[in-house]
Amino acid sequence: MYLNTISPMKKSNHSSKRKGRGIGSGKGKTSGRGHKGQRSRSGGKVRRGFEGGQMPLYRRLPKFGHNKSKKSFFKKEIKLSEFMKIKDSFIDLIVLKKNKIINSKIKIVKIIFSKNFNKKINIKNLKVSKNAKKEIEFFGGTIN
Repeated sequence: MYLNTISPMKKSNHSSKRKGRGIGSGKGKTSGRGHKGQRSRSGGKVRRGFEGGQMPLYRRLPKFGHNKSKKSFFKKEIKLSEFMKIKDSFIDLIVLKKNKIINSKIKIVKIIFSKNFNKKINIKNLKVSKNAKKEIEFFGGTIN
């Protein structure tokens, strides 16, 4: 047996219907497209999502996603426990940047509560949560 002698079994391959070749073919005259209408014409297709002039679903539903605020690139929340790494007792934005707790692009910092904190610190020009404020003042720190 050689590859050039192999052929498919009889009746396994069906020849495709020849459209528009007379009434007897079963696909004559209109070639299975029916009479009139957009889909019977050549090039008579509608785009994906088209609903016959009705407002399509993808336009009826609200948009969502891909709207991350640019503000988030300039804000950062810092836990109180991060201040244990800093040797300075006076803390502001510049000190945080020097100690590489925040990167240079950050402009707004908020301090949030965390348990592992026991140091006296003085904070200037930073936002502080209620619980963090209580904790700082408990250890004798101040917030300006």
